[in-house]
Amino acid sequence: MTPPVQPPVLGGPCPYLSVSNAAQAAAFYVEALGAQEVMRMPPDDKGRYMHIHLVINGGSLMLADAFPEHGAPLEKPAAFILHLQVEDVDAAFEKAVKAGGTVVLPVQDMFWGDRYGQFRDPFGVLWSMGAPIKKG
Repeated sequence: MTPPVQPPVLGGPCPYLSVSNAAQAAAFYVEALGAQEVMRMPPDDKGRYMHIHLVINGGSLMLADAFPEHGAPLEKPAAFILHLQVEDVDAAFEKAVKAGGTVVLPVQDMFWGDRYGQFRDPFGVLWSMGAPIKKG
């Protein structure tokens, strides 16, 4: 059996998320964040995915279902935020919330010069979005 061709990993550090349903998470990220799916390994006999590779905003994001029998149990995401710097934070944030994200911090002007907001996706992952405040 020939292994699938792996697309290159883009960007700096690449988050690899273990979620409750990798296929649903991938569909959410496509709808909510404009992700492009570039690779998906076939599911196991229980329908779980070991690997889905997405590209969001020029960087790679990897997804997998939990595999407790292989030392990868499902755990509640904590102590990190995935940040996206975008052109139009209000439009991008609204799109993510309409797709099913829950507002944690509404988009607002911040002291450091960005419009910035946070939302939690349906899989428990905390995301932030920012864009420079437009002058004028």
